[in-house]
Amino acid sequence: MKLNWIFSLAVACVFALSSCSKDAGDSSASTNGAAQVTPTTTQPAANTPAAKPAAPAVPAGPTTVMTFDEYEFDFGEIDEGEKVSHVYSFKNTGKEPLIISNAKGTCGCTVPVWPKEPIAAGESGEIHVEFNSKGKSGNQTKRVIITANTNPTTTNLTIKGKVNKQAQPAASNG
Repeated sequence: MKLNWIFSLAVACVFALSSCSKDAGDSSASTNGAAQVTPTTTQPAANTPAAKPAAPAVPAGPTTVMTFDEYEFDFGEIDEGEKVSHVYSFKNTGKEPLIISNAKGTCGCTVPVWPKEPIAAGESGEIHVEFNSKGKSGNQTKRVIITANTNPTTTNLTIKGKVNKQAQPAASNG
C-alpha cells in the first residue's frame, strides 16, 4: 500500500515536471517576440549612467543652443538654516525649439524649477534654483545639471557660498 502511494506520488511529480517543462517551452516560444523587444527597451536604461543623452528623458530631434547670462552664482555668506534662491536667465540662441527635459541638483538641498514647455528660437527663459542650508556649514558648492536638446546634452549651473554654523544653545543644568 505504501509502495503504491510512493509510486503514485512519483508519477504525479513526473507529470507535473513534464507539464512545467512543456509550459516553460511554450512560454519561451511565445515570449520569443517579447524577448526580442525587451533588449531594445532595456538597452537605453543600461546605457543611462554612462550616456544620459540616450535616456528617454532627452528629447529626440534637432539640437539647439542654450546660452546663460551666468553659469555660477555666489550667494556670499548666510547662516545655517537659511534658504537662498537665484534665477538663472538663459536664451535659446539656436535655430530649433529648446526642450529642457530635466534639471537636477547634485544634492537634495538644491532644487531647480525649469520651464516645461519648449522655448522658441530667440526666446528667453529662467531656471529658479533654491539652496536650503539646513544642516550645512562651511563653504558650499552645489551644481544643477540641465538636460536638454543641446550639444552637449547637459549644462552645469553652480550655486556657492559660505554657511555659518548655527550657534548651539547652551545646555542648562536645571
